[in-house]
Amino acid sequence: MDFLFFFVGACLVLAAVLLRRFTAAFSAQQPSDYTEDYRILDMKQDLMGDMICEGIIFGPLGRVTSTFVANFNVAWDGDTAQINEHFVYGDNTTQDRVWTITLSPDGSFTATAPDVPGVGKGRQSGGTISMRYPIKLPADVGGHTLQTVDWIYLTPDGTLINRSQFRKFGIKVAELVATIRKKDAA
Repeated sequence: MDFLFFFVGACLVLAAVLLRRFTAAFSAQQPSDYTEDYRILDMKQDLMGDMICEGIIFGPLGRVTSTFVANFNVAWDGDTAQINEHFVYGDNTTQDRVWTITLSPDGSFTATAPDVPGVGKGRQSGGTISMRYPIKLPADVGGHTLQTVDWIYLTPDGTLINRSQFRKFGIKVAELVATIRKKDAA
């Protein structure tokens, strides 16, 4: 009988956790939640040219594990962008990444990068950009492939706020929060 109560209780807790995750958590956001925004993010305008990104990375326990500053150069050719990123982390290690973004007329887009197995899929909607993609970590930090939920929000002054969560087997293992702004506004 005690086992039955334990089992029912465990099932209720699991159901509550899953319900929260799929209805009220960060990853439950949908692009349609932001279609009525008063500011409209235009990737070709708001994500263009030389930009600077400053951010922090939180580990699985919610503590800061790293900081970084990155220089981005974003060049559009029609509906295709190339984003060259150069990161310098708090421990002076560096990382370079080149994204290729292909924008569709309906606001959806695809994204590829050398450390992204497959293709990322995203959408711009209202004042936001959302994207989901797998990312393969460098070998020196484990080489794991994580599932990423990435959101970028446009602020009234044109600064972009980026929040990303990284999961392995559905468990959040890291979170990134960063600002992105045009270099001339820095």
